[in-house]
Amino acid sequence: MGMTNSFAGFLAALALSASLPMAAHAAQCGTNGSGFPAWIDGFSREAVANGINPSTVDKAFANVKYATATIRADRGQKSFKLSLEQFMQKRGGRAIASRGKSLKKQNAALFAKIESRYGVPAGPLLAIWGMETGFGGFLGKEHTISAVATLAYDCRRSDYFTEQLYATLQLVENGTLNVNARGAAHGEIGQTQFLPVNVLKYGVDGDGNGRIDLVGSKADALASTANFLRGHGWIPGAGYQPGEPNFAALQGWNAASVYQQAIAIIGAEIDGD
Repeated sequence: MGMTNSFAGFLAALALSASLPMAAHAAQCGTNGSGFPAWIDGFSREAVANGINPSTVDKAFANVKYATATIRADRGQKSFKLSLEQFMQKRGGRAIASRGKSLKKQNAALFAKIESRYGVPAGPLLAIWGMETGFGGFLGKEHTISAVATLAYDCRRSDYFTEQLYATLQLVENGTLNVNARGAAHGEIGQTQFLPVNVLKYGVDGDGNGRIDLVGSKADALASTANFLRGHGWIPGAGYQPGEPNFAALQGWNAASVYQQAIAIIGAEIDGD
C-alpha cells in the first residue's frame, strides 16, 4: 500500500512540475500584505488554467490571509547560526535522545517494519521526529494554506513557494490536506514537518489504513520520513555520521549544517542503546 501511494504521489509531482513554468512569474510578488488579495485572485485564475479544479481553488482560498507570523519567522531563523553545542542545548538534544530511546522500545515493531522496508534505522527517524515537533507534541499553529500562499507571494523565495502552493492545492484536491489545517510557519505538515511537495513525492501509508495522514498517524509520518531519506540516497546498513555514506541523505532533509550534525549525534545515541 505504501509503495503504491508513494508512486502515485511521484506521478502527481511530475504532473505538477510540468505546469509550473507557465505560472511561476505570471503574478507580481510583493514585500508586504497590501498586494496579497489581488495576487491571490490572479494566482487562482492561473491555477485553474493549469489544471487545478476551480472548486478546489475556491475552497482552499476561502479563508486565506496574509500570514504576518510566517514572514516574521522567515526573516528570523537565527538558531541555525549557532554553534553545534549551542544548537544542541537550545533544541534540547539530550532530552530528545533520552525520550527517543524510550520511544524506540515502545514502538519496536513499527521501527522494525520501517527499517525492513526502507533500510532506515530508528535513530535518525526519532531524532528528526523529536527535533521537528517534540515527537508530535507541537505541530504548529499557523494556517497552512495561508503560510504557503504568503511565501509564494513574498518576493524572497516566490518561485520555490509557488511550487509548494501548487502542491498544497493538489493535497487539498486529493483529500490529504484539510483546508483548515494548521502547522508550522512555512507550511510544513505533520509530525516530522513535510513541505507540501515532499508530501506528494514521499508521503506513504505507513499504518495500512488506505490514506496518508502525516498529522494524525505517527506510522505514516515516520514511514514517509524514511521514504524521504531513501529517496535522497540512503543506503541500508551504511553509516550516517559525517563522512559516512548516509550523511548526505540527512543533508537532504535540512540544509543547515548544525541541524544535520545534531540529527546524526542524537540518532547515534538512540541507535547505540
